[in-house]
Amino acid sequence: MSISDSERKKLAIQVIDILKNVYPDAKPLLRYKNCFELLIATILAAQCTDQRVNTVTPALFLRASSPKMMTSVPQAELERLIHSTGFFRNKAKNILALCDALIKNHEGEVPDTIEKLVTLPGIGRKTANVIIGHCFAKPAVIVDTHFKRVSFRIGLTTENNPDKLEADIRSFLPEQHQTILSDVVNWHGRFRCKSRKPDCPGCEIKQLCRYPDKTV
Repeated sequence: MSISDSERKKLAIQVIDILKNVYPDAKPLLRYKNCFELLIATILAAQCTDQRVNTVTPALFLRASSPKMMTSVPQAELERLIHSTGFFRNKAKNILALCDALIKNHEGEVPDTIEKLVTLPGIGRKTANVIIGHCFAKPAVIVDTHFKRVSFRIGLTTENNPDKLEADIRSFLPEQHQTILSDVVNWHGRFRCKSRKPDCPGCEIKQLCRYPDKTV
């Protein structure tokens, strides 16, 4: 059953009001000290857990803490450093190309807009939103698997395509609510509204949820 944009806005704000108290520390689980580290960690997190990435990045950033230093690392060595994150050859190639692009086109700095970020090798809109939301405090709609699943289940969207889903959320939700919605819904998907066995009885927003298969 579809609902109006005003109803979706109301629902989203109700979800935020509840979940920000449940997950007051909601933020990316990747460990980083600056925008460059978050950018690289997000690339490594593709098809890999954040926990695994966090075991790899300390040695990686000790070896290379800037784009210039990263481009000096031989690809074979970089592959060894990130091997356990999976798809290490493609990730290493993208990281080196990304750092080269940062140096040549952005004076070695991470750009602060989605439009510029998505031109970088290996960077899609999800990663770009993570960066603008958590490095530059700009409105971000971070469509990962958790956000997509939960926002669909509770009735915020009917979109399946990540880019269309992002645009859909932006179309009705004021900018000041977008990043916090992304963060708390992500954590709710990780810890409560899981893919195979959602904890509907323990769900803090079950009274708002429109998921037809919920168990309460």
